[in-house]
Amino acid sequence: MFKSIMVPVDGSEHARKALEVACRLIKDSDATLHILHIPEVLAHETTLIWGIGAVPLEAPKDVLEKNGRELIDRAAREATALGARRVDTTLAQGEPSRTILEQAKRLGVGAIVMGSRGLGDFSSLVIGGVSHKVSHAAECTVITVH
Repeated sequence: MFKSIMVPVDGSEHARKALEVACRLIKDSDATLHILHIPEVLAHETTLIWGIGAVPLEAPKDVLEKNGRELIDRAAREATALGARRVDTTLAQGEPSRTILEQAKRLGVGAIVMGSRGLGDFSSLVIGGVSHKVSHAAECTVITVH
């Protein structure tokens, strides 16, 4: 169905569900699964999946990137366990919705599969969440997973 799919992951349960859906879509095919992570400093404590804890607000950039690499590597291992044959990972910087859209265009993906909610704070409800922005501006199919 798709030759390539991108899944942005942030450590949330919604991102994990999106990864599972993407893996089902490409199972038993040679499609490439692109896993994207954009390290962010959160304004609140949270528990991330894949065994990685929250990064303190005052953490330096290298700590954010190290934890981001660990998160994306664990997501890639899970994707492989779920049947993805070709997995590519990218650790990127920038505003999440814009970065997701730029990476999707650069990679030429057929679809973006993402969680409906991530780890963002309450302000994202007011100004529009990342998944909402991506679904309205993407040039490819966007599948939002609840």
